[in-house]
Order: sequence, then C-alpha cells, then structure tokens
Amino acid sequence: MVITPDKPSGVYQVGDTVHWTVEWKGTNAPAAHYTFKSGGLTDVGQGDLSFSNGIASLETKFGAPGTMLVEVKWQPDSDTNRAVGGAVAAPDKIQPAAPLPPDFDAFWKAKIEELSKVPMNPELESVDSGKQGVAYWKVTLGNIRGTHVYGQIARPAQGEKFPALLILQWANIYPLQKSWVTDRARDGWLALDIEPHDLPIDKPESYYKELQANGPLHDYWTIGNDNRDTSYFLRMYLSCYRAVEYLKTRPDWDGKALVVMGDSQGGGQTLMIAGLHPENITAALALVPSGCDMLGPEAGHAPDFTQWYYRTEGGKDPKKVHEASRYYDTANFARHITCPVLVGTGLRDEVNPPAGVFAAVNQITAPKELIILSMSGHQNVNGSQAPYDKRRWGAWLPALCQGKAAPVEQH
Repeated sequence: MVITPDKPSGVYQVGDTVHWTVEWKGTNAPAAHYTFKSGGLTDVGQGDLSFSNGIASLETKFGAPGTMLVEVKWQPDSDTNRAVGGAVAAPDKIQPAAPLPPDFDAFWKAKIEELSKVPMNPELESVDSGKQGVAYWKVTLGNIRGTHVYGQIARPAQGEKFPALLILQWANIYPLQKSWVTDRARDGWLALDIEPHDLPIDKPESYYKELQANGPLHDYWTIGNDNRDTSYFLRMYLSCYRAVEYLKTRPDWDGKALVVMGDSQGGGQTLMIAGLHPENITAALALVPSGCDMLGPEAGHAPDFTQWYYRTEGGKDPKKVHEASRYYDTANFARHITCPVLVGTGLRDEVNPPAGVFAAVNQITAPKELIILSMSGHQNVNGSQAPYDKRRWGAWLPALCQGKAAPVEQH
C-alpha cells in the first residue's frame, strides 16, 4: 500500500486541498480503513476505502499551518499491514507549543559551571585503527556527578592540524563501531564519536541489550523526567559540551572548523549543542532530530520518541514532567544557534514527527537548509532519505573539511 499526495514535494499552502492517491501494489486490494491525523496526532476524519483497479482517492484541506498524516490499515490487522503518507502546509509558519522558559539560559549556565568544576582528565588508549593511514584512540573524559564521557577519536596518521567533527549517536544502547570515526578520519577529519550513556564503548552486544531490556537503563529517557535537575538527559547534554571543550584543547585541531552531526537522538543533540555552545560550533548537520517541541500535544502536534509528555509512570506529576521537558526541548536551544545548519525531516516520520522539527527549525535565525523528505519515515527505507544524504556527504561535509563555507541552499 503506497500513499502519495498530488504534490511530490508534499508541501502546500494554507487553504490548499491535498488529493491523496492510495495504491495497492498487488492483486485483489483488501478491505482497508483510513484515518487522517492532523499534526500526526489528532483524528480529523476516517472511513473505509473503496478501490478501483487498485487505486483509491482521498482529500484533505489545510486550514492552518501544520502537518497531516494519512494512515491506512488493512486486514488481517497487524503492525505490518499498515501504511502512512504525509504532507505539510506552510512549514515555515509552524511554531512551538510553548515559549522559552524565562530562566532557561540561567539554568544551563549553572549546569555548565557545575561541569567546569569537574576535571576533564582525558584518558587516551591507542588502538589499531584497522585502516592504513588512520590513527585511533579510545577516550574517556570526566563528567558531572561522578559520571564519564566515553568515546572514540580518529585522525589521519600524517599531518599536524585537522578540522574537527563531533559525531553524536541515535537512541538506544549499543557499542560504537570503529568505522564511524575511522571512515571520517580517512576523509581528513579529526573525528570524535561519543557514547550517549555513561558506558564503555566496546563491550559485547549482550551487555548493552541487557541494560536496555531489563537493566537500569530500560526506557532511560523517562529517568528523572519530572525534574530538570534529575533528567537523564542532563548528563547526556553536558557530555556533548565536554566533548566540544575537549576538541578545543587538542593540538591537532586546526582551530577553525568544529562541525557536529547526528541522526535522530544524535540529531537532537546536534541542534542542542549548536545552541548551547554557539561560540565554537561552525556547522551543524541533523537528520530527523529528536526532542523537538516536547509540549507539541498542547498545540496538536505528536511528540517525539521520548514521549515525555505522556510518560508519567510511577505517580509522577504530569505538570512537573511537562515543565521539566521545556529545559531539554531542542526548539529552545535552536533559538541560540549562530552557525549554518542542515536539517532533514520526513513527512512520514512517526518517531520524531515533522511538525516538531519544523517548530524547532523555525527558531533558527542562522543560515539554514531544510530538506523535506516527502516519502520518508524515520528510517532510510527505499532510499527515501537520499536527498539529505546527498547534501550531507556530497556537499556539506566535503566543503567544511576543506575549510570552505557551508554550501547552504534554499529549498
């Protein structure tokens, strides 16, 4: 089942009618049911589909800036017998559900001061890179409250000064792969990749799976989420800050380019650190970023994967959870970004829905390039994220590595 809007870009204006085509790619189209979800959240219409030669048609109209998700399910009902399509109207007009907390900057200034009192104490362990001409180390740094930043760093074996690239990881718990930095070092970068958790980077897979499934890090994003001072993301966000500070101390950094990039949770961290450390980040590249517009349901937008808005288990006060989330909302950090930014979002993304991403991107006043992936969900299914990857790998990173300006294009 494939659902497409009549505009290949998926982008419309307020007042436009979207003509949807639902196509069954097989014989004997099954009985199917559709639901329209404004903002990926609110049911604004549903019904049964009638197919003719495997084709059915639907219509929706945008009365305001926002996104629309079309969900189609068919028998037998299962997680796999389901398809979605997406569209957006006036994406540049979508705004966050809540304003910046008045003490947002003061809160993070205090946390950075707390971090500054912890010795960085970098510990490096040289390890064979597995690639000719590439030097590689495991690295450990001090972090707040007795925690650590664990990561890996690589650079060309020959040469003295290199542009720096900080790589931030997507969600869940897993080991780091050496190639994630050695491939970048082969391109000419001083590349640092950090583990989002206070965990060593190269334990057996079973070690990480146990922590996620039954251990203390199960649903880690909900840990301490009813208090801005105890949120699990406090240590994670400050680990990014420490990583930037560490790169600045290295004599093999060229002192000019310090680029950060990541996907999903790593994309959220990318926009966060570009806003929290604007004086040193020279470019930020974020694909399907998380943490955007966490109070989205109050504006009719589906929240991101952390689902903070709804995660109040254990008797947590929803008001406290919602208030704490504002201090970790990517949209609020985005307001402080001064470097060029490349962002990609999928109109079918139900993990980090596009409405929240648009709300965050619209807070950025620095040069920005937004790639709207009309056929993409959260993953790169059938090459649906190729337009972003073409810009990231084919244009932005090569230019930045060569010391050139970010090749920002308007779409």
